[in-house]
This record gives sequence, C-alpha cells and structure tokens, in this order.
Amino acid sequence: MGASKIARLPTPKEMEEAKVSSRTLSKYANAKRVQLSIRGSNGKTDDLILPGHVLQILLDVLAEMSKGNAINLMPMNQEISTQEAAMLLNVSRPFLVGLLEKNEIPFRKVGAHRRVLLSDVMTYKEAIDQRRNDSLDQLTAKSQKEQMGY
Repeated sequence: MGASKIARLPTPKEMEEAKVSSRTLSKYANAKRVQLSIRGSNGKTDDLILPGHVLQILLDVLAEMSKGNAINLMPMNQEISTQEAAMLLNVSRPFLVGLLEKNEIPFRKVGAHRRVLLSDVMTYKEAIDQRRNDSLDQLTAKSQKEQMGY
C-alpha cells in the first residue's frame, strides 16, 4: 500500500450517505463473505465479493464518516514517525522518545530519525489500556468493599 492520502472531513451529504449505507450493510455484518453489486455514476455495474472482516472495516469507516469524522487507513506494518506515534498515544513526542529509549516500544533509526511500526505502537497502547482497565477494576472492587463495610 502506498502513502496514505490526507484525511478530510466528510460533507453533510456524505455523512448522510454513510449513515444510510451503514444501516443497509449492517444487516450482513456477521456474514463470512458478502457479494455486492455496485453501480458508478457512469452507469457501469460490477459485482464484488468481500470477506466478512473487510465488510466490518467498511462498516467502521461508514460509522465514523456518519459522525463527521475524517478517516485514514494505514497498514499495521507501516512505519510511522515519533510525532505520529505520540499523537496516537496522546502523549508528547519527548515522552514517546523516552519510551523508545527505555525499549518499551521497538524502533529503528533512519539517519537521525526514529521510526516505529504502527503495530508496535498499537500493541503498546493495548497493553497500557488493559493495565488502566485492570487498575480501575481493582479500585472499583476496593470501593465496593469499603461501602459494604469489609
């Protein structure tokens, strides 16, 4: 896959079209594969067969578009800059560089620049999110015990 295009916000008309398309396609969300007939504005019609997981990605894209959000798809094996990784993790770039230097996220150097795999950033994010959820569960359990007088 080549370089990703700049994401743009959908127009109000595109938002409505995404909402309608999402409702129609959601009926097939659990299918292992789905066959679609598409007709372009030029009148040409083609049939497509999509694996179920591709349909789910399409549904996710349509759901975000219907909310007015811009969408940008990237392959998980794509390398990203430290600034992009920091934005994904919602941290500062210097904080991210510290994580890299502590070997918490793998990276490689290209000249003076560090590059990280999107998949490694997302793996780190999932681990942090899981630890956060575990901590919240423990706090909730402790709070419930205290309210019951244990």
